[in-house]
Amino acid sequence: MEFKDSFFDKVEKKTKVDKDTILSLANKLQKGNMKDKNTLKEVIDTLSKMTGKKVSKEQEEKIISTIIDDKVPQDVEKMF
Repeated sequence: MEFKDSFFDKVEKKTKVDKDTILSLANKLQKGNMKDKNTLKEVIDTLSKMTGKKVSKEQEEKIISTIIDDKVPQDVEKMF
């Protein structure tokens, strides 16, 4: 258990995101229906708060429709 705590301590130092927030997000991603608009909104909101980046309603809708419509690129290189 000590390894895990030290891992989370390192992540928190670098990202300013605490262990509970990370675990909460992981739980939402694991148990949530990623085709459900409300679940996706919660995940986007959590990530927005974690990163300190604001997501406009237009951006949020675009992200949600991209995920629901299975239009997320499979190749990470195509995302950037």
